[in-house]
Amino acid sequence: MKPASKVFTALIMIFLFAPIVILLVFSFNEAKSLSVFSGFSLYWYRELFRDSETLNAVKNTLVLAVCAAAISTVMGTAAAVGINKLRNRYLHAVMDTVTNIPMINPEIITGISLMLMFVFVGRLFGAATSLSFWTLLIAHVTFCLPYVILQVLPKLQQMDKSLPEAAMDLGCTPLRAFLKVEIPEILPGIVTGMIMAFTLSLDDFVISYFTTGNGFQTLPIRIYNMTKKTVTPKMYALATIIFFVILALLLFSNLSDSDSSQTIQAARQKRKKAKAQDHP
Repeated sequence: MKPASKVFTALIMIFLFAPIVILLVFSFNEAKSLSVFSGFSLYWYRELFRDSETLNAVKNTLVLAVCAAAISTVMGTAAAVGINKLRNRYLHAVMDTVTNIPMINPEIITGISLMLMFVFVGRLFGAATSLSFWTLLIAHVTFCLPYVILQVLPKLQQMDKSLPEAAMDLGCTPLRAFLKVEIPEILPGIVTGMIMAFTLSLDDFVISYFTTGNGFQTLPIRIYNMTKKTVTPKMYALATIIFFVILALLLFSNLSDSDSSQTIQAARQKRKKAKAQDHP
């Protein structure tokens, strides 16, 4: 690598990670100052765990993220399997386009359109409140689904198509062949899609802001409401905890992908050796 390329790469890394490093450092600041580090302390972490409203927002966010990730993973995997089985090229292209729309569409457009739909349906059925936890959950599943599909679909396309057929030839039903043969092959994609759905749901603000009701507050909305007054360093402490949780999930996802690729390579080498022995 040339010296100029090294300098350019270093500048990009500094630009990307300097704000995170500053946040991590000042979460341990003894004073309330956001510019002067006066000493190491865990005071703001203790204050964070005494803030019941923030902890309730964290609980709501985690419940929402887990539910959205679980539902979108099941639905996204089923959708990916269906798309993979399509043989009509034009229908396949249409499904790919429909899948990409929620990702390409600006979040504010998605949030407003979902809010209008929920209000319309709520008034149509005479509901007392149109927006609640359930509307927020539907909205999160909606924008998480495409990411799960895009993680599972390539794994299905990489899988040896003869594996489920061989399982059914040996007596498996189509469902049993799917559960015992296909699911283990595409499991890394499912896990990656689930982690991505969880982190996207955990992080979302714009769509949540438009589709949540008054009785349910997520952490991003809580932080936004706090910025109208004063953001204390206990929010830095919370952001530090979230950062390390997401980092751990990212490392787990990368390790599972690495193990999967090694397993696939080993299986391919075994098949090649078996073929070479059968046909000397």
